[in-house]
Amino acid sequence: MSETTIIYAHGFNSSPQSAKARLMQAVMQEQGREAQLRVPALSHWPKLAIEQLQAEIDAAEGPVTLVGSSLGGYYSTWLVEHNPGVRAVLINPAVRPFELLEEWLGQNTNLYTDDNYELTEEHLAQLKALYCSQLRDPSRYLLLVQTADETIDYRDAVEKFAASAQFVQPGGSHGFEQFEALIPAVQAFADGRIDLPEPTPLPAVSL
Repeated sequence: MSETTIIYAHGFNSSPQSAKARLMQAVMQEQGREAQLRVPALSHWPKLAIEQLQAEIDAAEGPVTLVGSSLGGYYSTWLVEHNPGVRAVLINPAVRPFELLEEWLGQNTNLYTDDNYELTEEHLAQLKALYCSQLRDPSRYLLLVQTADETIDYRDAVEKFAASAQFVQPGGSHGFEQFEALIPAVQAFADGRIDLPEPTPLPAVSL
């Protein structure tokens, strides 16, 4: 049986150099499993980002688990709903990013690459086209959220994924503090198991 491929989908204005992506890469490398992990640099255009992630799914030789952070969690939801057998771990996922990002219209800079681009109404339209109002199989999702997320109301994701396995941790931040403690749970889910630690409260991160 082929090993599960894990595809990490980063968030808005992020990159494969984000803290969580690098933690995943470090752990997989230490385990000698780096070949199982894909971390593509996603386009700021939603349609192109979906095409990139779909290409990674199509290239995988065995089962696939997406690990989507923030906007990457939104993309991962659409991909699970359109790819039988694919599963996803959602980390502080955006539920309706086409509303959230309205205030970001105009010039933007990627935090990691320094690439400049204009966020337009077309970006929002492409995001809205990816909205999934219904989940066909909630068991294909694992939700990880921290309640002090300063960017997204965690309750939206808790409600949307109410029938899925959930880890709701008091405190933390949108960046998901102490993510390294959840990597074993991510890997367990990729292997078809639910193995979550107790959600120990964390202090909220001051900005």
